[in-house]
Amino acid sequence: MSAQQHIKPTESELEILNVLWQQGSATVREVHEKLALKKEVGYTTTLKLMQIMLDKGLVSREVSGKTHVYTPEVDKEKTQGQIMQRMIETMFNGSAMQMVMQALGNHKATKAELDMIRDYLDKKSKK
Repeated sequence: MSAQQHIKPTESELEILNVLWQQGSATVREVHEKLALKKEVGYTTTLKLMQIMLDKGLVSREVSGKTHVYTPEVDKEKTQGQIMQRMIETMFNGSAMQMVMQALGNHKATKAELDMIRDYLDKKSKK
């Protein structure tokens, strides 16, 4: 069974994956520097998490001398979809509508975002 089939990254692992998805691949130091911009995190913590992620199959590692370059092994959209599905099932009793209403109620959407949502819903209703 591949990691792609049962993706269950922790919140900290998702933060690392977001850096890797954005950059394509990165060293532990590069990931750590990005994470440190948003929160206090120790380098050894980042290193340990990335080693765990390697063991889980969430990332791969290429060794070049002393440098270890990590690359995500899970697809961003598929991971987001699986996490959203799990959240809809557990937090909103399977109701996507309740989840969307909660999200829109807690977040001030811009006019552009609302227009994109309307366009998306229009396209979905025509299928």
